[in-house]
Amino acid sequence: MIFRTALAGATLALLMCANANAALRISNDKGGQIGPYLDAYTSLRDSGQRVIIDGPCLSACTIVLGVVPRDRICVTPRARLGFHAAWNPGVDGRPVRSAAGTDALWNLYPGHVKSWLKRRGGLQPKMVFLSGSELSAMYQPCR
Repeated sequence: MIFRTALAGATLALLMCANANAALRISNDKGGQIGPYLDAYTSLRDSGQRVIIDGPCLSACTIVLGVVPRDRICVTPRARLGFHAAWNPGVDGRPVRSAAGTDALWNLYPGHVKSWLKRRGGLQPKMVFLSGSELSAMYQPCR
């Protein structure tokens, strides 16, 4: 898990080095720890790059919605966002909800995403998905 998270963070960091006119394509991101994603997306925001969500963007990946300006994010018909409460591994390795992590996620999301999540019970242990017409009503389609 730690190696996969480090690899995902390193991959995101490398992608951030691209030209500001380029776009980061998210197509199969299963998420990971909040910190590396926040750092990477802050760098992405500062670079001026656009984001194309073109497949699953799950867990910590979804904080891109709160860090990168909405007008620099587009979605394809394959885009699928998955939201859930933050967790840490317990002593037995099972997930234990992290109130601080969940609050951090919540505070990062923009108002329209929070409203959508509230209608579905907020951030819960079980993942909820945003895709299709609901997602395309919130974010511009990629051209």
